Amino acid sequence: MVGRMAASLNPYLIVFAASACGLIIEIVAGRVLAPQIGVSLYTWTSIIGVVLAGISIGNYVGGMIADRYPSSTTLGIILLAAGVSSLAILPLVDLLSDVFSGLPIASRIVLLTAALFLVPSLILGMVTPVVIKLRLKDIARTGNVVGRFYAVSTAGSILGTFITGFLLIQWIGTRPILLIVSFFLLAMALAFGNLWRAKVPGLALVAAFAGLAAFSTVGGFLDSGCLRESNYFCIKVRESTVDDRVVRVLTLDQLVHSYVALDDPTFLVYPYEQVMADVVTYVARQDSDLRALFIGGGGYTLPRFVRARYPESEIEVVEIDPEVTQVAFDYLGLEPGDGIVTYNRDARMVVPLLDEGWYDLVVGDAFNDFSVPYHLTTLEFNEQILRLLSDRGVYMVNILDNLETGRFLGAFVNTLQRTFPYVYVMRDKDEWSQAPGAASTHVVVGARQPLSLSDLNASNLEAGRGVSVARIMPLPLFESWLNGRNDLLLTDDFAPVDNLIAPFYLNSR
Repeated sequence: MVGRMAASLNPYLIVFAASACGLIIEIVAGRVLAPQIGVSLYTWTSIIGVVLAGISIGNYVGGMIADRYPSSTTLGIILLAAGVSSLAILPLVDLLSDVFSGLPIASRIVLLTAALFLVPSLILGMVTPVVIKLRLKDIARTGNVVGRFYAVSTAGSILGTFITGFLLIQWIGTRPILLIVSFFLLAMALAFGNLWRAKVPGLALVAAFAGLAAFSTVGGFLDSGCLRESNYFCIKVRESTVDDRVVRVLTLDQLVHSYVALDDPTFLVYPYEQVMADVVTYVARQDSDLRALFIGGGGYTLPRFVRARYPESEIEVVEIDPEVTQVAFDYLGLEPGDGIVTYNRDARMVVPLLDEGWYDLVVGDAFNDFSVPYHLTTLEFNEQILRLLSDRGVYMVNILDNLETGRFLGAFVNTLQRTFPYVYVMRDKDEWSQAPGAASTHVVVGARQPLSLSDLNASNLEAGRGVSVARIMPLPLFESWLNGRNDLLLTDDFAPVDNLIAPFYLNSR
């Protein structure tokens, strides 16, 4: 009786597990592709579209195969082929990335995603129709049987999604997950497939599986190249030389995020960091015991700068990824006892809990070149930031865009103006014209009190830092530039940030 019950549950177990594997591969796809093509709206659109296309085609083809070859051997071959195609992703990631590297970014994303993930999704999509055909004995109960299998399939997909996103990626890493999925599908094929009846295709697929496993291991394709893989990033740290200084370089996915000189926290490489440092010095002119909040930690470059320049300051950092913070402790010179307090949560969850009027300075450094958390750009968030600032408080954010053709910078500035009485656009040069397709990182400043270039120069000279590198867009130019860009207000209900940065993203890769 126990044997019959187990046999009756096997089909549901197979469908459940195959669907879970399919969604595990889909979630892992985003992390696998991130070091190659970054993470953007286009990346996830391609992943979801390709996987759904594969499942759809697989359902159709699987139905035809089920009618023509309704046997457990057919099921075994399908599961084994799914294992082989899943394992093949490991060596193909690096090989195909080079093949498609010369294409425009949109084409590269779609083609690379399809080349890696269409076939495994298609083959796994064939499993359910074949199992239904084998299970269906009474045509009068078709609806009941089909409904149950698709319910079980969906439940498997849900489990695969949650365990991958919340547990597996951070515990195991993306490439070992793919290896485990492939071996799991191989085990299912051997357990339920009666492969001994199909010796030639079965042996060929087993040989292909063994060859791919050996090739992936020997060729180093199980190594993602990440120092650590978190739920947010592939984190890398390497050493380099900048201006004859040895620095450590923090890379998150494709983006070089920070250059850190372990022996000199005041050494800033990026021009936008130097501009921000000038503003920090201006704010500290009023009171060197700064109370500063940083939204986005990364390499903790600016928080360490503030700590080095103003040891009595109180510094808090909101960094959503705890692994990034841990890497900063382990490799980037952040000291556990240096008084920098970190919140490893989303800024929209932390900011409402902080004290009103407490901060002299809030720095937004959570935007990267091609991925912008839209909920940190809105009118409602700006109002929360204003609530935190003291009477002379300053809020500054770095934004990469084309000053003339870009749409995001103008929308952000227009939105910030609805909250802050004084808003400025800064950069490190007096050149305010840009060719189409070019981009610069601008520092947008919202302040409760007016500031000027003479204020910045005076405060930096007094602090012994020399003349400020920051340049403020002249008011007439600022007004003419913003004219025509002030019709878009970013709110929690409407913040099409991905669409605003899309043209720049597509033209710059």
